[in-house]
Amino acid sequence: MPAGDETTGDLPVTGSLAVPAGALSWRFSRSSGPGGQGVNTADSRVELSVAPLEVPGLTDAQRARLAERLAGRLVDGVLTVTASEHRQQLRNRQAARERLAAVLRAALAPPPPARRRTKPTRGSQERRISAKKQRGELKRSRRRWD
Repeated sequence: MPAGDETTGDLPVTGSLAVPAGALSWRFSRSSGPGGQGVNTADSRVELSVAPLEVPGLTDAQRARLAERLAGRLVDGVLTVTASEHRQQLRNRQAARERLAAVLRAALAPPPPARRRTKPTRGSQERRISAKKQRGELKRSRRRWD
C-alpha cells in the first residue's frame, strides 16, 4: 500500500486523542451487493475493531463516559464498525476509519450544559391574560340573543 493513504497509522479522534495503530484490528470478508465478477472474489467488506476502554491517553472521566455511552455497542469490551458500501477495499477502509472516529468522538463529547429554567415575562403574562379575556368576551357576546 502507498505510504500516503489514510488507512494506516494512528486514528485521530479529537485534538488531544489518537487511537494507536496497534490497537486497531482489521478483518476483511466478501461484500454483498453489486460488483460483477469481483464481488465473488474480492474481500472488500471491512470490519474495524478497537477496545475503546483500553486506549491510552484517556482520563477516568472519559473512560466512564465511553463505557456508559457505548454500553449497547460493546461486545466483550470491543467496538466494531463495518463498511461495505464501496467496491474497493481501500475506500471501505477509509470509511470504516472515519465511522469509528465519529462514533468515538460522539461518545467522548461532554454533555450539553443543563437548561436554565426561565419564567415568562410580566408583559407576556399580561398579553396572554388579556387575549384570553378578549376571547371569552367574544364567546359571551355570541350567547346573548335578543
